[in-house]
Amino acid sequence: MINTMEYKGYTGSVEFSEEDSILFGKVQGIRSLISYEGTTVSELIADFHGAVDDYLSFCISENKEPEKSFKGSFNVRFRDPLLHKRAAVYAFRHHTSLNHVIEESVKQFLMHADELTLPGER
Repeated sequence: MINTMEYKGYTGSVEFSEEDSILFGKVQGIRSLISYEGTTVSELIADFHGAVDDYLSFCISENKEPEKSFKGSFNVRFRDPLLHKRAAVYAFRHHTSLNHVIEESVKQFLMHADELTLPGER
């Protein structure tokens, strides 16, 4: 089961609240909070589309550049400082960057993660 949806380049989560009997979600990969909800799948999709459209209209009215989701940069925090050191030393010894080591590691990890295939990746 896929718990995300796409619209105009934005990815939205799909969650369910048993307590409130609603579907809800928020746009992923940006700092702005864009949330939506519905009692049916059709309502959820419509509210997601409306929330994204409202955000884009707001940006136009404020002459502000809309945030792009998953623009290619994020901070990585290692819980284990030794792992951070090992990765950095590996990068240095192989004349590459720590960013490159992490990017290649994520690619290798996702090659083995069959459950996650995004549209256009087949």
